[in-house]
Parts: sequence; structure tokens; C-alpha cells
Amino acid sequence: MRFLFVLILLAGTGIGLMYPWAMANFSGREIGTWRVYEQGRFKPLTVSLRGRDAPVRVLVDLTARAERIVSQQRTVLTLTAATNGHTVLASTLQFNHVDKPRQASPQLPDKIFRDEAGLIATVSPGAYVFTVGPGDAEDIPMRAVDLVLRSGAGEIDGRARPIGFSLMAVGLIGFLLSLRSAGGRPENPNSQPPPPRWGRGPT
Repeated sequence: MRFLFVLILLAGTGIGLMYPWAMANFSGREIGTWRVYEQGRFKPLTVSLRGRDAPVRVLVDLTARAERIVSQQRTVLTLTAATNGHTVLASTLQFNHVDKPRQASPQLPDKIFRDEAGLIATVSPGAYVFTVGPGDAEDIPMRAVDLVLRSGAGEIDGRARPIGFSLMAVGLIGFLLSLRSAGGRPENPNSQPPPPRWGRGPT
């Protein structure tokens, strides 16, 4: 049973954590990466998209001199995407769920934190203007911000995370209970009759 619960825990981890992460970061192909913030200044970005690029996943890489982003549920960055005067995506980014940021350079203490801004499901051919700006979070040591676009990105099934987390909980609880039952009270050696003696007893 213990092995079964370990398998359930691993399956839940794959469905709830690894699958959404892989879909967000590796599905489809990368259109490009552009620097939208540097030296204390944000600048809008215009990208020409084609209909066959849909759906387009919008990712934001924040380079900061920090081990972790502590935004206290405040917004670190805002992002909007518009075409022909119509906003097709508006998002707020917090970055506080990124536990393992990438190292920007072996020579620098800066770390790269990635967050997903959203998905542009339908793309009309033309120019799209992406505008990234600051949120209301304070004391975030930002060094640079990059916008990453991926085309043909698969959409994450909304049921994956709840199902995965449920399986993780079942697997973990079952595994802990199996450890507890396996470490039960040891058998009392005096509860068994003594083994028979062989040979002649004292006369």
C-alpha cells in the first residue's frame, strides 16, 4: 500500500505542478523575447502577429537582485495588449509564487522570475502593442523586464491543478498513515509459549 500511495503522490505532482509548468514554458514555439524595462524606464512594444500564431501565450521575465519576490499580494507589474484600439489582454503580475528563479549570470547575484500574463486565444493579423508598467508593490529591486511570446501554445486544462493537488493530498496522507501503521506496537515476547527444551532435564 505504501508504494501505491507514493505513486498517487507522484501522479498528483505531475498533474498539478509539472503539467501546467511545462505547458506554460514549453508548449508551442517562441516568437521572440523583447526588453521592455531597463535603466529605470518602461517602453511599449509593438509586435506583428499572424492569425496562425494563435493562441499566443504572454510571459514576463523579471530580473531582480533578490532571492524571492515578496509582494504581499500587491501588483509588481501590469500588462496590457491592444490591437486596432481594442484591448485584448489585461493582466496584473505578482511573481510571488516563483520558488526557483533562474540565475541571470554566474557573475551576478540577479535572479530571473517568470510569471504568465495570459493567453491571446484569437489573433487577428496586424500590429499588437504590449504595454508593461509598474504596479503598487514597493521596494522591488527590478533590474530588467523581458516580454516573451510563444505561438501555438497549448491551453492549460483548468481541472489539472485541483485534481493534481487532491491526488497529492491523498497520496501524502495515505503514505503517512501507512508509516504509522507499520510502526505499531511491537509484539510482546512473553505472550508466546517458551520453546521446547531438548535433551534431558535435571534429575
